[in-house]
Amino acid sequence: MKPYKWDRETDVIVLGFGGAGVAAAVTAHDLGAEVLILEKAPEGLHGGNTRIAAQGYLNTSDADKAATYLEALCGPYPVPNEMIRTWAREMCLNNDWVRDLGGDPQEHQHQPEGIEYPELPGATCVHKFHDGPTCGYSFTWKRFESFVAERNIPVLYETPGRELIQDGDTREILGVRAEKDGKSVLIKARRGVVLTCGGFENNQEMIRNYLPGVSHCYPSGTPYNEGDGISMALSVGADLWHMNNFAGPSMALKVPEYPATFSIQALHFAKEYPGGMIIVGPDGRRFYDEKFKHRHGKVPINGVWSPMHVPTPMFMVFDQDMMSAAPLYNKNPNRGWTPIISRYDWSDDNSAELEKGWIKKGETIDELARIIGLDTEALSATVARWNTQVAAGEDADFGRKLMLSPLAKGPFYAMELSPSMINTQGGPRRNEEAKILRPDGTPIPRLYSAGELGSIFSYLYQGTGNIGECLAFGRIAGRNVAAETPRP
Repeated sequence: MKPYKWDRETDVIVLGFGGAGVAAAVTAHDLGAEVLILEKAPEGLHGGNTRIAAQGYLNTSDADKAATYLEALCGPYPVPNEMIRTWAREMCLNNDWVRDLGGDPQEHQHQPEGIEYPELPGATCVHKFHDGPTCGYSFTWKRFESFVAERNIPVLYETPGRELIQDGDTREILGVRAEKDGKSVLIKARRGVVLTCGGFENNQEMIRNYLPGVSHCYPSGTPYNEGDGISMALSVGADLWHMNNFAGPSMALKVPEYPATFSIQALHFAKEYPGGMIIVGPDGRRFYDEKFKHRHGKVPINGVWSPMHVPTPMFMVFDQDMMSAAPLYNKNPNRGWTPIISRYDWSDDNSAELEKGWIKKGETIDELARIIGLDTEALSATVARWNTQVAAGEDADFGRKLMLSPLAKGPFYAMELSPSMINTQGGPRRNEEAKILRPDGTPIPRLYSAGELGSIFSYLYQGTGNIGECLAFGRIAGRNVAAETPRP
């Protein structure tokens, strides 16, 4: 074995300070292990998607029903039965864990609200919880973060993991080569390493390689998830799974000035805006019901739930009535990176965004088409057909029921939309002990994972399921890595 000159050592290294990292670090610490957390983001921008999600986590009430539901969610992408059973049993313990550490679990979205796929067997196992009396604005995350602070578990910010250090003979993981201030730092892990560094939703090359029908996509959550854990795991022989699965796509505004997308309120299924609005693709034609309530990017196609079709470029086209009605973006800091972290103050009349060029303007539909690079005849025909259908009181093309208003009052406007996602689910394949596996199914010694990095969700995603899984498999990883015999 190559001798290493270590800059630092500890029992357990956890890479990623989000929900999964918290659960793994706290569990290992409470079992007597010395723990160090490495976090890629600067302090204040940490927390991963856990921090900027809707702050709910899944707690299942019945392990048998939960197993049945997860198996149904897997659809044509089955997960080993023991993994399903382990997930189901551990998810039932999330509230106990939060409560035992001083938290205050509160259920919200009481059934049947909150069940993503109520038609599937076992769906009544779903119970969405958050911490404390208020849901939203990172409140649950703040509780999770406090568990780390109370234990004085050290966190190195702006210290991404770059390489797993592996014994050339035994293939066990010895530690991590991290990077701090542009310099390599070698950190020894006497017991093992836990990867909790999220997915690849801000890595465009991985998106093109792994996500079907998506040429590019941008995160609504943390921009620091760039697939680092996947690259590190692959380099030591890990197998991958669920790489084509992601919580998306949706449609949102992405501008160079900000790292994450802007959620446009007129597209929300429950929001009603005055004025006319449609979305068209590069051919100037509509392609779906703009107000459809998709299920984390999944829509029914040929009788099955599949990722929503998002041709690019695509444009939201709207009239003066909508432009002048209200801000097109919800500025309330309830979820998402842009409202919570970036805190962009969108103008009340959308004029600042027009001036920035985020919104394009044309006095006529033909002029607008020329400005955004669409065929004038195609866009004019689409608008005319929409207006005719609105007058008849029915969207005969896609069955839209909401905001059936004509594009009538000029000037007219357009906003280019991009595919957007909450997170990816793929990564290194793990087993029921949270050990990362090789292609032959054997574990890589002393290497564990939890959370969105190789999530158990293989096909359909249940809302709040990711944070629930972060807690469940974070605890499993923490227990098992703490039980490893320390190397001298």
